[in-house]
Amino acid sequence: MPYSMTAFARHTDEGDWGRAVWELRSVNNRYLDVNFRLPEELRGLETQFREQIAARLKRGKVDCTLKFSPAIQQESLHINLPLVKQLATACKQIAGAVYETASLNPLDVMRWPGVLEPAELDLDLVSAGLAPVLEKTLEIMLETRLREGLKMADLITTRCHSANNEITKIRQQMPVIIKTFHDKLLEKVEELASRLDETRMEQEIALLVQKMDVEEELDRLDTHINEVLRILKQDGPMGRQLDFLMQEMNREANTLGSKSVSINSTETSISLKVLIEQMREQIQNIE
Repeated sequence: MPYSMTAFARHTDEGDWGRAVWELRSVNNRYLDVNFRLPEELRGLETQFREQIAARLKRGKVDCTLKFSPAIQQESLHINLPLVKQLATACKQIAGAVYETASLNPLDVMRWPGVLEPAELDLDLVSAGLAPVLEKTLEIMLETRLREGLKMADLITTRCHSANNEITKIRQQMPVIIKTFHDKLLEKVEELASRLDETRMEQEIALLVQKMDVEEELDRLDTHINEVLRILKQDGPMGRQLDFLMQEMNREANTLGSKSVSINSTETSISLKVLIEQMREQIQNIE
């Protein structure tokens, strides 16, 4: 099934390891490009998280943000008593030099950098708690990407059917086009007969007939459209395959236009190129 590369997911959970909020944002990209914003104390877990994401996503630029609050435990607060004593001494010295100083507030002391030293995190415990939260966030993102991808597949399928209709229409018109071209060719031959030798006439006729033949291009367009519809029903990444098929279809549509001998085939070429470009815009965002 097709997955879009554009999505957003957010999930919150907590446990004896603390509380976590994962936010994932993704946009289209040629390859998988994952960027993290993690608390400094959890930088050591980035490789694990990166591998976890790479196992579920194959393409897209993904920005991952983690907001983490460790579990509060009684033994987790460590007071830097030597620093507190230095602060108290400094306050006494200031009080001796300045009139009407306020008394020292213990809460103000606690806010001083370095007074409270948080206990070292148990990374194994935290990792075991954060991984399932990230996995749940990835599931939410994949559900969003799938919904978007299915909508894109519907749009692409509709345009494939429209392209098929254009091909069927020009095929039905080809007998008339050929007859008209044949009549013009006869006029051309009669005009050249009085001025050119037989070899030159044969070359001119061969060139004009070759220019008229577009059946091969129409057959290849049919094949490419059927392949697009087949790929859209498969599982796994498909964006690059579809993008390649759009390039091939555009090539055939251009050739159809260059070989055109009537306004009908020219209009068909233009309509096909518009449909192909519309499909390509959608495909650029498919994983």
